[in-house]
This record gives sequence, C-alpha cells and structure tokens, in this order.
Amino acid sequence: MAQVLLRGTPVNTSGELPAIGSAAPAFNLTNNKLEKISLASLAGQKVVISIFPSIDTPTCATSTRKFNEQAAAKEGVTVVTVSEDLPFALGRFCGAEGIDNVHTLSAFRSSFGQDYGVELTESALAGLTARAVVVVNEAGTVVYTELVNNVSDEPNYEATLAALA
Repeated sequence: MAQVLLRGTPVNTSGELPAIGSAAPAFNLTNNKLEKISLASLAGQKVVISIFPSIDTPTCATSTRKFNEQAAAKEGVTVVTVSEDLPFALGRFCGAEGIDNVHTLSAFRSSFGQDYGVELTESALAGLTARAVVVVNEAGTVVYTELVNNVSDEPNYEATLAALA
C-alpha cells in the first residue's frame, strides 16, 4: 500500500501503482453516454490515464482542463480521466467547460481503484481514488507513473508530457 496526504493527514491507498515496464491492468470503465470503454479498445495509442477523486473539486477540474489542452494536442495520444464520479457529472462538466479532447470515464462499477492501487482506504474520501497519472505506450506497457503526494496538488504535467516522447 502507498500513502498520500489529505488535508495534511496521511491516508493509505489500496496498493501501489503498476510498475514501470509492466503491462497496464485491463479496465472497463463507463463514459458519459453509458458506454463501456476498455484499455484494449485504446490499443495502438499512447494513453495518459489521469486519476482523481472527483471532478467537482478545483484541482481535479484544473488537471482535466490542462490535459485537455496539453497532452490531448499530441498526435497519437489519448487522454482519459478516471474517477468514481457518475458519468452524468462528468458529462455535465465537459459540456460546461468545452472539454472535448479528454475522455472522462467513471469507475463507479469497476475495480479500477483497487487494480491500479489508488483507492483510498480510509478518511472521509474512502472508496474514492487518490490523484495519480499513469502513461501507457502503444503496446500497453506502463512507461510512467506518478502518485501525487498531496491529493490537493496537481500532477507533474511536464513529466507526464515527457513520458510521451
């Protein structure tokens, strides 16, 4: 298990992020049209997986906007955001913000948080996910990970974008 800070208090996660060089864990998540999206359906593309607790928090919204602008502008790259939010909330946010380069996916009916080791196991946010980034190459191999130390901090965008090179 790993640990992150939530309002200055250490909080445990359900495990560790996938190891660099390992195969990314498979997933089946739900988009805002209630369609299932799998990691396998993104094969052959570089995938940035931006994981966060809820789109209804300022940092999560900011990171989605930034990835929409930066990483999604790169050719051959797909950006997905993953949270436990309902698909409707994710769709509402994207519609209001004009987010169209990022696929917002809900993990509300999946084991994603446990499979990626990011489910918060305690605190008021237990069951939601910690903030993290995983970059997967075209072959489905993990090439970069970041578990953001403090849930309220933004991820390292520069390191994420460098991993796409």
